[in-house]
Amino acid sequence: MKTTIKGIAKSLLFFILWGLGVGLIPIPDYSDPAIWRLFAEMIPLLITIVLTYGFVYFDKQDIKLGLKDHLLKKIFLGIIFGLIWLGLTIFIIYILGGLSIDSKNSVDGLFIWFIALFLNTIMQELVFRGYIYQMLKKDNRIVAVVVSTLLFTLLHGGAFEAGLIPVLNVITMSLFMTAVLEYADSLWPAIIIHYIWNAIGALVLGLVLLADDYINIYNMNFHGNELITGGAVKIEGSIIVLVLNLLLMIYFIQLKAKKKEHKEKRKSV
Repeated sequence: MKTTIKGIAKSLLFFILWGLGVGLIPIPDYSDPAIWRLFAEMIPLLITIVLTYGFVYFDKQDIKLGLKDHLLKKIFLGIIFGLIWLGLTIFIIYILGGLSIDSKNSVDGLFIWFIALFLNTIMQELVFRGYIYQMLKKDNRIVAVVVSTLLFTLLHGGAFEAGLIPVLNVITMSLFMTAVLEYADSLWPAIIIHYIWNAIGALVLGLVLLADDYINIYNMNFHGNELITGGAVKIEGSIIVLVLNLLLMIYFIQLKAKKKEHKEKRKSV
């Protein structure tokens, strides 16, 4: 019990120090919005990396991120399920008559915007499913899931103003990413899945809300029931996303169980 409380305290300290670093370190003033956003995402990522190495050093124990093992296989897994997750969401909402393309925007520095968003995605996954989750998991996996999910939801606190479904979508999305991490033993698939959701869903199609200054190539119209389309918060307020989050989470939990069972059978042979 003492170890668990100590782990939670370290998680909160990590999160608070991270928040202070992000809030206090100034972003260089660039007139180009793409370059400004790049630095706005780079600085929190660097803070995350420094804090992670610092906490691991003082803990005197490693955390398992699986960033080097079977890299191409893990990235491919992320691409496939990222496209399935976003693709099914868009397809179902479209079939139900909830989506149509309105117009297209001219965007400068598109490649830089994609890089900036990739840095943001790495940062988020490294904060919540990196040190915090891996450290707590060593003592109690359930506590690790609960604490990392609560902190992830807190970071996306704007969902609370939008209603119950957006909050549940944030929670279940975090649980889905954790299930992917557990199955793959690597942070890469979660990073790639999360990135595809934001990059294609937000930067390309404008279906996902990001920071106000982020651009999008297409403008989409939402029609019909807001429970299906997500309304003002776009697809992250859709009940379709909630259902898919739960189904994909359960699928990866089952994959993990089968993987564990297979390993145990090999050991017993």
